[in-house]
Formats: sequence, structure tokens, C-alpha cells
Amino acid sequence: MGWWLNGAVWTMMMAISTIPFVQADDPYRFFDWRVTYGNISPLGIPQRGILINGLYPGPDIYSVTNDNLIINVHNDLDEPFLLSWNGVQLRKNSYQDGVYGTTCPIPPGKNYTYAIQVKDQIGSFFYFPSLAVHKAAGGFGGFRILSRPRIPVPFPEPAGDFTFLIGDWFEHDHKALKAILDRGHKLPLPEGVLINGQGVSYISSLTVHKGKTYRFRISNVGLQNTLNFRIQGHQMKLVEVEGTHTIQSMYTSLDIHVGQSYSVLVTMDQPDQDYDIVVSTKFVAKKLLVSSTIHYSNSRHGRHSSSASVHAEQPADELDWSIKQARSIRTNLTASGPRPNPQGSYHYGRIKISRTLILESSAAQVRRKQRYAINGVSFVAADTPLKLADYFKIKGVYKVGSIPDKPRRGGGMRMETSVMGAHHRDFLEIIFQNREKIVQSYHLDGYSFWVVGMDRGTWSQASRREYNLRDAISRSTTQVYPESWTAVYVALDNVGMWNIRSEYWARQYLGQQFYLKVYSQTHSLRDEYLLPKNALLCGRASNKHTPITTP
Repeated sequence: MGWWLNGAVWTMMMAISTIPFVQADDPYRFFDWRVTYGNISPLGIPQRGILINGLYPGPDIYSVTNDNLIINVHNDLDEPFLLSWNGVQLRKNSYQDGVYGTTCPIPPGKNYTYAIQVKDQIGSFFYFPSLAVHKAAGGFGGFRILSRPRIPVPFPEPAGDFTFLIGDWFEHDHKALKAILDRGHKLPLPEGVLINGQGVSYISSLTVHKGKTYRFRISNVGLQNTLNFRIQGHQMKLVEVEGTHTIQSMYTSLDIHVGQSYSVLVTMDQPDQDYDIVVSTKFVAKKLLVSSTIHYSNSRHGRHSSSASVHAEQPADELDWSIKQARSIRTNLTASGPRPNPQGSYHYGRIKISRTLILESSAAQVRRKQRYAINGVSFVAADTPLKLADYFKIKGVYKVGSIPDKPRRGGGMRMETSVMGAHHRDFLEIIFQNREKIVQSYHLDGYSFWVVGMDRGTWSQASRREYNLRDAISRSTTQVYPESWTAVYVALDNVGMWNIRSEYWARQYLGQQFYLKVYSQTHSLRDEYLLPKNALLCGRASNKHTPITTP
């Protein structure tokens, strides 16, 4: 079974014990993780990777809606480290988000214990290292949240449930990549594509049984490239996207943009033989791909494979094809989500918009170094996490309103710790406008949003006539196609400091991000938890004291 056994898919949770909480439905699960360097060879060439408990990729997190997860992370690297939880909303608890705007890095030789609750969520997600370019060395893993036993799921229990972590990959060491960016240069092109940490084709297979249906949870954990996922000769039934049950449409392949997660059901209904799983880059001149194998248990005929099967014919207009596919992905309104009530019971299309944001990316040289920006502001990390500055009332760390709601023509690019303020319970319309010739991908921590529209060209108020106000997909990461726009709605029901970022990691690192400060004037524990008593302190908060108790 190769890497299916020693990689992310079948890994048992480490050091788990479950004890009852005040409510029987909300148990605790304990994890003890040690982060180390280790030798890996994803593309057949030895290089330094980041391992968790000796595993690359790291162990899957298995949880159930409302579980409390206690994750003790020991940093045995020679540099600070943080983990973040892509798509996990961390209700009322942005302190645990694991990005530098909210959480002090774990120093070398130290540990930090995350305490998070997967409140009112189900679905397929992943975790990843959020500092520097650690993501280019590993340290990522799958994160699944299962429905509670009494909550109906809109499909039968599958015969197996597999995690596929796909992504582009660089042969360069992660510190070398960081040095390239720090010198103000762009990264070279990636050298390969990986499936669960492996980029050398045909070294592994997944054994399945004819007639059975399996669930594949697919996350693009790479640094920049859109990837297409397909299984030779098999249809995929899409059932869930980043925590939302979908209309169960059939697809022969799926475009999965960086930072996104999809969940499909695949029925093994073909003749008994071997079939290719193929992952390939999209929207780039140099095509990269990797393949693995599905092996039917009764197969005696070997691989049903050829060069043509791996290198499938591409649509004449792959951009138009991808946009049509994206628009076809919609919410299943009658299915239950994490609660018994149907997903369609929240009528987002009837809510009055409080505020419209138009977020436009740009690229420029600042002091002869490459930088990226949103609305003309290139983010620069402060010397103190923003949440700590808020909690301890440290002045001068950042300024709310340092990034405008809309792009401003002229004036060039400026560098600042950009933070936008917003009121708790506001309902935002956000337009991601892309005037560049690349596919972009944006993520919002702490939330899911409804992807109500996307099209080529420049957004205008007339574009609202195209919006899907009934069953748009709700997710936390959305693509924005070249010279195109994407519109989303988001209900600001989660107080905290939340990162909006490009998932194109070099662009994020060089400034294409900012923080959305969602605040409530009541300052109530009903809306937001206090600073954790075990919080690490750094920067101008180093001499402060954490609270004695927390809720």
C-alpha cells in the first residue's frame, strides 16, 4: 500500500484520549505533536522537509462537530513555527488562528498548546505551517470534521474515506525560497506536483473493491498552482466543499485552486483492472503532472493505462471551461449541515448589504524589490501580533482603516500593517477584482462566504444582476480568474482579528494580505473569548502577563 499507509491518509491520531465535557456532545480530543526536520524525497531528490511526529505529510485530524481539540505542538526546528487551520472557523477565538497577526510564533525548543473547538462545522479542511515559506517543506495534513451521529448526511456511508493532499512542489529548500523572496525576486517555477507527499508517478496504488463507493477528500496545499484532479474512466460525484454539502453533480475532473478543498464520492463501476489518478497543473505554459493508481482487488489485467490516459485532451478554452464548472457548484439547500436544520434555512440573498468592499491586487517594485498589494497597500508584519496589541492596549502597533474599501487610482504602492475595521453583525459584499493575467485565490480566516458571482472583465453594479441569490456555494477560499472578478457575501458573526490573504504564497508573503478586525462594542464573553492563559507573548507584549483564568 506504500504511502497510503505511512502518509496522511491512514495515519492514526497521535496521543488521543477522550474525556467528557460539561455536555456529553462536546468531548475533548488530545494530540501531542513534535515538529522536526527530516529527509524527504518527493521528486526523487533528497531534501529537507518539515515532519510532524516523523510523518510527511503530517497526521490527519479526525474530529466530530463541536469537539474540543487540544493540540500540543513542540517546535524542534531551528526557527519559530506556527500552525494554522485552513477553513476551521475558530468561533470567538481568533487567538488560536495560528497566523502572526493573532498568535506569537513558537520559539525553537518550546511548545504551545492550541485549544480549539470545531463549533457548528462539518467537512474537509487542512492545516499548514503559516510562517515564512515553511509550507514549501511540508508540515501540512488533512483535517476532517464528521457529522454528529444523529445529524443526517445526504449520502450513504462510503466503504472508505481517503485524504488526498495535492500541490505543486519546489526542489529548493524552504529557506532558499524565503531568501529569494527577501531579496525582492520572484520564485522560480515549481519542479513538480505531489499527491500525499509523492511526486514520482506509479510508485503507489490504492486497492478498492468493485461495486463499492469511496469518499475522496482533496485539498490543494500547494504554493501557487491550480490543479486538475481526475480518475481515469470514473465519474466523481461532488458532495461537499469546505464544510458545505453540495448539489450532487457528476464531474470527470475538478479544478482545485490553491487553498481549496473538495469532497467527492467515486463508485468503482469499471472492469477489474488498474486506473490512473492524475493531478496536473492548469493555466500555465509548462504542464506538470503526477499520477497514482487505483487497483481493483480482483484485477488480473494490470494497468489500463497509456500516455493518452495520463495526458488527457484539454478543453479548447480551459478558462471558460473552468468558470462554467465553478458556477455549477451549488449548495444543497435541503441537506443538513452541522445542525439538523437544512442548509437553505439561512436566506442570504434577502439580507441588506451593510457595506461593499472592492479588493484589487497589484504588483510593483518598491525600493527595487518585488511587492504585492491589495488596494495599493502592501502588508508588513508588525513587531507584535495585532490581537495582543488589542488585548494589552498597546498603541502604535497598527491603525484601523489603514487600507481603503476600494482601490485608489494613482499614488503607487505603500507598505503598512494594513487593518480594516468592521462591525459585528454587518453583512458585507466583497468584490475580488483581478486585473492581472494569472488565476488568483483568496482565503478569509474565521468565516465561510457565499460565492454569489464571477465573470470576466471588470465588476460593476450591473454585475449584481448575475448573482446567484438562492443556492450559491458557501466556502472559505475562492478563485478569481485572470482579468475577471468574483463576488462573495459574508455575514460578520465571528468577532476577532481575521486574515484575508492571497493563497498564492509568495504574494501573501510579499504583502498581498490584510486583517479584518470584526469588533463588538459590548466586549462580552458571549462574543469573544479572553486571551488564553497559556498564550505566548512576544514583541511589545513580552513583558505583559496573561490572564489567570479563561472561560
